[in-house]
Amino acid sequence: MSHGKPRVVIGIAGMPGAGKDTVKEIICRYGFPVIVMGDEVRAEAARRNLEPTPENLGRLMLQLRAEKGPDAVAKMCMKKISGLDVDVIVINGLRSPQEVEFFKKEFPSFKVMAIHASPSTRFKRLLRRGRSDDPKNWEAFSVRDRRELGVGLGEVIALADYMIINEGTIEELEKEVNRVIERVVWGERSDREC
Repeated sequence: MSHGKPRVVIGIAGMPGAGKDTVKEIICRYGFPVIVMGDEVRAEAARRNLEPTPENLGRLMLQLRAEKGPDAVAKMCMKKISGLDVDVIVINGLRSPQEVEFFKKEFPSFKVMAIHASPSTRFKRLLRRGRSDDPKNWEAFSVRDRRELGVGLGEVIALADYMIINEGTIEELEKEVNRVIERVVWGERSDREC
């Protein structure tokens, strides 16, 4: 156990439907706690009695950033993070460079893993997933993408420490995620094993 700040903190970024939830499931098998940033926005929506539609959650995400700064959601996650006494923590759903900077100040070892998939692949996945905040048509999908890019998600993805292309099978994704986790968490050992 760390008895203080975690030794390794990994942030996951990706456009909606890129595969962040699947990556989260893969990482959970390691036993590492995963903090989902979007859960903080959904919880705030519930506190404000807002229906969790794509429009409401998107508006709330922008409102929180306007009211409390571009790293507002990252700060909201710190309550959960500071309550954990573990060596490794994963934060899922980075959206802005300011969030990355916030976490880098808190955790010097912070690394960003970006998950990338094409728009057509992501749209099909979101239709299948069918979560309340998922777009139901291409126009809503495009609006959501522009909103996500507007807060800086494209920059976070472009500047990530590790990039995983998720256009293949779940097995291929799992292999890539495991490779990155081993390199980040256990360092040199995994480099020799590759």
